[in-house]
Amino acid sequence: MSELQNERQSLWQDYKLIVENGLWKNNQALVALLGLCPLLAVSNNAINGLGLGLATLLVLVLSNVLVSAIRHHVSDEIRIPVFIAIIATMVTVIDLLMNAYFHTLHGILGIFIPLIVTNCAILGRAEAYASKNTIDKAVVDGFFMGLGFLFVLVLLGALREMIGSGTLFDQAHLMFGEAARSWTIHFADNYQGVLIAILPPGAFIGLGLLIAFKNMFDAKKAQKQQNQLGIQVAVTPMASK
Repeated sequence: MSELQNERQSLWQDYKLIVENGLWKNNQALVALLGLCPLLAVSNNAINGLGLGLATLLVLVLSNVLVSAIRHHVSDEIRIPVFIAIIATMVTVIDLLMNAYFHTLHGILGIFIPLIVTNCAILGRAEAYASKNTIDKAVVDGFFMGLGFLFVLVLLGALREMIGSGTLFDQAHLMFGEAARSWTIHFADNYQGVLIAILPPGAFIGLGLLIAFKNMFDAKKAQKQQNQLGIQVAVTPMASK
C-alpha cells in the first residue's frame, strides 16, 4: 500500500472517530453534560429544540473554523480570551440572523440565543480540539458535535411535547413558514396533557432517562463484546483527539 493510501486511510479513520465521538461516545449533552442550561430550558417542544440546536451547531462549526485557522498566530497566554471573542462574534451574527428571518421563534428562545456564548461545549471544543487540529478536522468535529447536541435537543423536546401537550411539531410554521401549519400531529382529541413534562422538572427527568438509556445500551454492548472476546471491555467514552 502506498504512502498516499496510508495517509488517506488514516484520515478517514480520524474522521470516523470524530463522527462516533460527536454523535454518541462523547456526546456533549449525554456524556460530557455540557450546555445543559439552554438544553433544559427551551426543550419544551421539538421546534424550539430544533431552533436552538441549529444555532448552536452553526456557532460550533464557525468558531471551530476560525480557531483552527488562527491557532499558529495566537499565543497560549491570550488564547482563551481570543476564543471567547470569536465565539461571541459568531453568536452575535447568528442572533441577528435569527431575529431577522425567524423573528417569532427568536422571541420565544429569547435570552438563550445570546447565552450560547456561555455554552461550555463550544469553548471546550475550541480549546480541546480546534486549536490543535487542521481546519478540515475542526469543521467535521464542530459539525458532528453540534449534530449530537441538536439530536438530543430535538429528541428531548419531542418527548416532552408529546407527553406534555399530546402534539408533535406544533408551531413548525415559526421555522418553516405558513405551509408548515399543517405539520402539527395531534395524538388524541381529548388528551389533557401531563403538565410536569413541559415544566423544568420534566426536562430533568427526561434528560436523566435519556442518559440512563444510553448508559444501559453501552453496558449491554460492552457485555456482549466481553462475552465474545473473553476479555473485559471498557464502557468509558473514548478520549477526543
